[in-house]
Amino acid sequence: MTDTTPRPGSERHWSADEATAQHTPKHSLDAPDSRGRTTIADTVAEKIAGMATREVPGIHNLGSGMARTIGGVRERMPGGQPSITRGVHVEVGEHQTAVDLDVVVDYGFPIVDVAADVRTNVIAAVERMTGLEVVEVNVAVDDIHLPEDEDEGEGDEHRVE
Repeated sequence: MTDTTPRPGSERHWSADEATAQHTPKHSLDAPDSRGRTTIADTVAEKIAGMATREVPGIHNLGSGMARTIGGVRERMPGGQPSITRGVHVEVGEHQTAVDLDVVVDYGFPIVDVAADVRTNVIAAVERMTGLEVVEVNVAVDDIHLPEDEDEGEGDEHRVE
């Protein structure tokens, strides 16, 4: 058994600062952002912006003509997956980011409204998930998807039996 009774002459008197420091973990006094650094890679912001863009009604696809062609071939290969970042370019700084998008809009949707919805959705998603300020979202409409485009592709498959 341990004796916990103070002995005469062995008592220690703590000042208020010493008592607080003894019972409070040292790291809790520092702000969390002063205990390390968080960096966000360009590809992280590109994926977030790509997903946010695809959520907008009227967006058919992302990427310029050649990128879509190469991406389409890559997707058809065994094990190929659609590229979330195709048509998305992001520059990430310490506190800010800028986004450039190449999109294909579905026929019948007002392009100006779709672009505005894309900007709103991308800014909200990137700022919410990364904490970075989005200074600009540039939307380049490279093509418009016509309903006949899908019908022509189906007709080629059945031409010869």
